[in-house]
Amino acid sequence: MSYQATFKRYEIKYLLTEQEKRAVLQAMEPYMKLDGYGRTTIRNLYYDTGTYRLIRRSLEKPAYKEKLRIRSYRPADLEDPVFVELKKKYKSVVYKRRLTLPEGEAMSCFENGKPLPVRSQIAEEIEYFRSYYGQLRPAVFLSYEREAFYALDGGDFRVTFDENILYREQDYSLGSEVYGTPLLQEGQTLMEIKTAGGQPLWMSHALSRLRLYRTSFSKYGSAYQHMMEKSVNDSQRRVRYAG
Repeated sequence: MSYQATFKRYEIKYLLTEQEKRAVLQAMEPYMKLDGYGRTTIRNLYYDTGTYRLIRRSLEKPAYKEKLRIRSYRPADLEDPVFVELKKKYKSVVYKRRLTLPEGEAMSCFENGKPLPVRSQIAEEIEYFRSYYGQLRPAVFLSYEREAFYALDGGDFRVTFDENILYREQDYSLGSEVYGTPLLQEGQTLMEIKTAGGQPLWMSHALSRLRLYRTSFSKYGSAYQHMMEKSVNDSQRRVRYAG
C-alpha cells in the first residue's frame, strides 16, 4: 500500500443532510468511483501546547495556520504504519507533509520528546515545528468513518464523505476502539472536495442546483469548542453546588 507524502490542494467543505448526500452521490455516479479501501475508520491524534495555542490561533481564521497530528487508517499495533502529518493552510491552499513510521516509534518520539528516527526534508519541517512550539502534548483524539471517491478521468479531483465524527480527551491509543462525543447532528455528513485546481463543471452545476454552500467546519476546532463549553458548564455547576 503506497501513500502520497506531500499535498498542495484546495479543500472545500460542505455539511450535508442524508437527502443532500444521496443527491450528490447521484450527480457523481457518471464521473467518480469509490476507492478500493471502501468505507474506512480514520483515527487521529492532534498535538497542541498546554494552552491550546495552535487551535486557538486557527479559530481566529488567520491567513496562515498549521497543525500536527498522527493518523492511522486502522487500529494500529506497535509495528503498524502510522502517519505523522504537518498540515498548513495559507490563503485557502492546503499544504500537507506526511511521514510514515511504525506506531511504536512515532508515539515514543512524541511521548519522550525524542527526535524523529529519519532524515528527510519532511522530517526537518516537523522537527522545526516541534522546536518552535515547545512542549507539545496530545490534545484530542478524533475518529470518523470516511468514504473517498476518485475521478474516473484520472485527474486529481477527489471527494470524501465523513460521518460518525467523534472526539475524546483521553485514551489516546491509535489501537483503541472508536468512541467519544459526536460532533455532527444525527444524519449529517461532512463532504470535502479536494483538488489542486478548479472543480469540474458538472460538480459546480450540482452544488448550485442543490443550493449547497461551503462551510468552515473544522473537526479539531469543533472538538476544542465543545471541550471549552463543557469546561465552563462544569465550572458553573461546581459553583452552584458549592453555594
